[in-house]
Amino acid sequence: MERAIFALGCFWKPQFLYSQLPGVVKTAVGYCGGNVDNPHYRQVCTDTTGHAEAVLVEYEEDKVSYEELVKHFFSWHDPTTLNRQGPDRGSQYRSAIFYLDEGQKLIAEAAKERASQEGAFKGRLIVTEIVPAATFWTAEEYHQDYYKKHGAVCS
Repeated sequence: MERAIFALGCFWKPQFLYSQLPGVVKTAVGYCGGNVDNPHYRQVCTDTTGHAEAVLVEYEEDKVSYEELVKHFFSWHDPTTLNRQGPDRGSQYRSAIFYLDEGQKLIAEAAKERASQEGAFKGRLIVTEIVPAATFWTAEEYHQDYYKKHGAVCS
């Protein structure tokens, strides 16, 4: 089983979207990239812990590639907005790919460059961070599979 960690705004919708892909076995929402151990939602929402709301994706590489997961990442949000997605504002909503090895880093950087060159974002600068994964802290249970529990996700 392979793993990937992505941050693309509010974590509810990305968790739902990634969980629908063939080859994705498990997803979890949580916090990554910050400087506080075992953060909780209220702390992260203060925009002082440095964490991003993120989704951990466990997948079977023979059924879905990391490159495909990254391609979806760039198509599912606006990677040109710094520290926000839609109405959500703060560094916890930033666009980030937390790579787990050098191979993931190279794939993510190449995808970011391709997205920039293809013009899908009309010449706007892509601000997605591509950084080594820090500890992924699983979010509180009430955030897990929010769509399945409530029938809605953030936009």
